[in-house]
Amino acid sequence: MVHTIATVPLLIDGQWIESRSTVWRDVVNPATQEVLARVPFATADEVARAVAAAQRAFKTWRKTPIGARARIFLKYQQLIRENMADLAATLTAEQGKTLLDAEGDVFRGLEVVEHAANIGTLQMGEFAQNVAGGVDTYTVMQPLGVCAGITPFNFPAMIPLWMFPMAIACGNTFVLKPSEQDPLVTVKLVRLALEAGIPAGVLNVVHGGEEVVNALCDHPDIKAVSFVGSTKVGTHVYQRATLAGKRAQCMMGAKNHAVVLPDANREQTLNQLLGAGFGAAGQRCMAASVAVLVGEARDWLPELARKAAALSVGAGKDNPDLGPLVSRAARERVLGLIATGVEQGATLALDGRGVRVDGYPDGNFIGPTILSGVRPGMAVYEQEIFGPVLVVVEAATLDEAIALVNANPNGNGTALFTQSGAAARKFQEDIEVGQVGINVPIPVPVPLFSFTGSRGSKLGDLGPYGKQVVLFYTQTQTITQRWFADAASVGRVNTTIDLK
Repeated sequence: MVHTIATVPLLIDGQWIESRSTVWRDVVNPATQEVLARVPFATADEVARAVAAAQRAFKTWRKTPIGARARIFLKYQQLIRENMADLAATLTAEQGKTLLDAEGDVFRGLEVVEHAANIGTLQMGEFAQNVAGGVDTYTVMQPLGVCAGITPFNFPAMIPLWMFPMAIACGNTFVLKPSEQDPLVTVKLVRLALEAGIPAGVLNVVHGGEEVVNALCDHPDIKAVSFVGSTKVGTHVYQRATLAGKRAQCMMGAKNHAVVLPDANREQTLNQLLGAGFGAAGQRCMAASVAVLVGEARDWLPELARKAAALSVGAGKDNPDLGPLVSRAARERVLGLIATGVEQGATLALDGRGVRVDGYPDGNFIGPTILSGVRPGMAVYEQEIFGPVLVVVEAATLDEAIALVNANPNGNGTALFTQSGAAARKFQEDIEVGQVGINVPIPVPVPLFSFTGSRGSKLGDLGPYGKQVVLFYTQTQTITQRWFADAASVGRVNTTIDLK
């Protein structure tokens, strides 16, 4: 029997179509190297057709009553809940993370869908009566038009759900480019969105690499671009999209420090560090990838290494503590950085390079790895490793730790572990990082607030989801109006700028 490999379709104007591209990429299970599907790199014509479909749909979608928009997302969140197990299984198969973590991936996106269903109170304008004689002023938050989203491999459910639900709820239409490495769960989420009632053309999907990204940045009918991914690509997207006159928000790379004071609860802190450093095999832009042990907390390193060595590694579907890296190339890059760290003087407090997983000889596995004695200037400190590698630096005081964090160009997130309220307040006030956790290692906010990475980790003023993203996906229009009584128009001509 011949086994045929499924192809991933494009979504254009409500129709799932087979791409005519001659360039295809395999979607590979990172635990087994099994080819799950083939994804096309869409042609220039296919991208143009997707944008044109979104532009046509915008004319009617923008005028859809706000309650009708909200009800679609009420239905959508229900469908996601009902299909949670299937979505998580697909995500695990193509991305590698554990089933439990995959469910978390979907759930954190689901929270944004729930927030989108509240669009009626999020997209309200302002009104002031009698700002001058008989003159009233009000504002409305109008949709922009066609928007685009470019998503990364590490959260193929959550991050698409950060993007298109809020954009569409605000009255825009959308062209989504999922990661070409793991598009299958994203496509399933889009199918559910159509089932929930999103009309034809309002949501479109194209796949591809750099050429498709550039086409989305350049197209004159796209008004805003949202991106999550590496700093290199994000900087390119921001510069190219803004040069083309678009709004852009780019969430990029990080080097997140977890500062540990010796008064912190030892057991809880070590467990939090391990979960935040090694969960998802370290493939999170908010991973706690640097532990800063302050003062006597440096004595905790042996216990940290012992606990890390006890973590299980395996295929995601078996629910170990951490699964494989997403690709062979990712594994080789991480192994190279570990070797460079040792060459530059770091100490391998725990070496996970030789890990073997029974039954999965071809998996992209690296076990938990800890590099101690790390200093600024080393490659493992300066670069985002994006693997199960925790680097440990030491600081004599909290002030020294704060200075270390602030000297790093990235600003996605940071955390402090302490039982001192005074220390926590000082840290929060003096630290120059967008998202701060106090005894919370990955301080990604719930959708009532926005993701607020800063400095080198973010380009653009407004973050995804929360109130900020409503401002990003809308244009504020201000209306100043006067209705004259019959006799009110009698009088002299006013040639000044005064409202009288």
